[in-house]
Amino acid sequence: MLRHVHVFVQLKDGVLDIQGKAVANSLVSLGHDSLGSVKVGKYIQLWIEADSAAGARKEAEKMCDDLLVNPIIEQYSIEVEGE
Repeated sequence: MLRHVHVFVQLKDGVLDIQGKAVANSLVSLGHDSLGSVKVGKYIQLWIEADSAAGARKEAEKMCDDLLVNPIIEQYSIEVEGE
């Protein structure tokens, strides 16, 4: 069965988010004074052939560890539809 998997990638706490700061500065300059901060990350959708949601999660974790995420500066979370 084809499983739809959502991967959310963010910089780890303490890592300077230059893109987030640039977005925050632009939003404030556009008049959004209530803004506290911005974090910019990645959203990746995967469709994985797996017998179970747990199997799809394991495969997605392998993909993150092998290529999709830089474990030195990034962290990730995974959601599998139907889990």
